[in-house]
Amino acid sequence: MIFEHNFIMGHLNYWLFIMLMMTGLFIVISRGNLIKKIVGLNIFQTSVFMFYISIGKVAGGTAPIFPMDMNINPSILYSNPLPHVLILTAIVVGIATTALGLALIVRIREAYGTIEDEEISLIEADEQKLETQSQLA
Repeated sequence: MIFEHNFIMGHLNYWLFIMLMMTGLFIVISRGNLIKKIVGLNIFQTSVFMFYISIGKVAGGTAPIFPMDMNINPSILYSNPLPHVLILTAIVVGIATTALGLALIVRIREAYGTIEDEEISLIEADEQKLETQSQLA
């Protein structure tokens, strides 16, 4: 059997990553509400954070802090700090992107009176139709 208990439990972080990513992607694709789309993007983003952080963890590894005397024991296994540092930057970018998206949604709500995709499309189509009719007249 290909999916044994040890295989599934040994790769639990990858299964959770896949479930969160697909949930976020589904929300972004299936929902018409712009706020729900932002929430879906945040779930998707969180799954990527979890993936990168789990890659940086080394079983039995210690924090990559060298001793003051720089007498480094080569038998010590260190965890990779790069994914964690990259995720700190990505979190800041994600917060800024979310704030910008929410600010745009506020402006869209002020302009169209709704935050639903289909209603905005219908309003745009009606405005386009009126503009075309006024140009022909």
